Amino acid sequence: MYFADHNPPHFHAEYQGYKAEYDIKTLNLIAGKLPNRAHALVLEWASMHRVALIKNWEKAMIPEPLDKIEPLN
Repeated sequence: MYFADHNPPHFHAEYQGYKAEYDIKTLNLIAGKLPNRAHALVLEWASMHRVALIKNWEKAMIPEPLDKIEPLN
């Protein structure tokens, strides 16, 4: 996430030179592209952490330091 970023609430994902943005509420891809396996892992992770992602989005708009969100195990 970037501080004071544009709406809708979203997060950025990067993998081996690919970049993508995902809507937090719907988990739809809103920009960019990731390889299929990376895309699936991002969706799995984001679905598990949607509440934390929204809280971080709200903090980023203030701006306030973001909380760390655990990776997939």
